[in-house]
Amino acid sequence: MMSTLLTTDAEALALEFLLEDLEIPTADQDFFSALSTRKIGSDWYVVEIGVAGLPDKWVLQVFDTGQCDPCYTFVSPMPAEEDADLEEFPARIADVISIERTGASR
Repeated sequence: MMSTLLTTDAEALALEFLLEDLEIPTADQDFFSALSTRKIGSDWYVVEIGVAGLPDKWVLQVFDTGQCDPCYTFVSPMPAEEDADLEEFPARIADVISIERTGASR
């Protein structure tokens, strides 16, 4: 029998997956949080994760098995060359968002 994945579980799994995938140092992980979570049917959730103070977000799918789809999406209203708003953030976070905004591969 399969256990039911709760919204909070999906958020925690998505955060853990993204932070590991982006290689965010433990000391900087508190900048990230789940912005919204939607259950899609009975099989998966869509979790949006952002950095406090920035408009950018990552959109991940978390399946009821607890697995995250490795092909997540980055969404930003900021132009690719815009990075002045990143100066106050730790270096790894600024680097990751700057790279994501330009659309370069990870």
